[in-house]
Amino acid sequence: MEEGAQGRGARLGVLKVVVASGTNLAIRDFTSSDPYVVVRLADKHAKTKVINSCLNPVWNEEMVFSIKEPVGIIKFEVFDRDRFKSDDKMGHAFLDLQPVAGAAKLRRALKLTVGETKLRKVAPSADNCLLSDSFVTYADGEIVLDSRLRLRDVESGELFVIIKWTEADAK
Repeated sequence: MEEGAQGRGARLGVLKVVVASGTNLAIRDFTSSDPYVVVRLADKHAKTKVINSCLNPVWNEEMVFSIKEPVGIIKFEVFDRDRFKSDDKMGHAFLDLQPVAGAAKLRRALKLTVGETKLRKVAPSADNCLLSDSFVTYADGEIVLDSRLRLRDVESGELFVIIKWTEADAK
């Protein structure tokens, strides 16, 4: 899925959001759920496909957002698709993109162009829904943050997502 850019000439980079999988998601139908994820970034959004009858879905879907810089909060909302009524909420999570923006500045300051380098550790806090420490790395021209997120406002559930930031001048 690709989300269009506003002002293509002003684009400075691409934020790729990989919704990899969900674990121990809540039951919203009789014995299972039909989950999908909506990803929101500012006024842009994208959604995964529905995985039928699954509490541990694997999506491995990449959403692409063309943006000026990786700032703000990225939101993940999980829903259970229902055919004859409105979809049920299955929790939500969020992640502050500031560590990614900070790592991009550090990459530029260090003039990194090749190889793989750990740039920053991100600990669970009130500013994110992380389950455990995550690391921001630079690899293959991208700033990457792998994150396991705890879903909120629901009895159970986790999401595994990967955030990848590529600047237009990262080559």
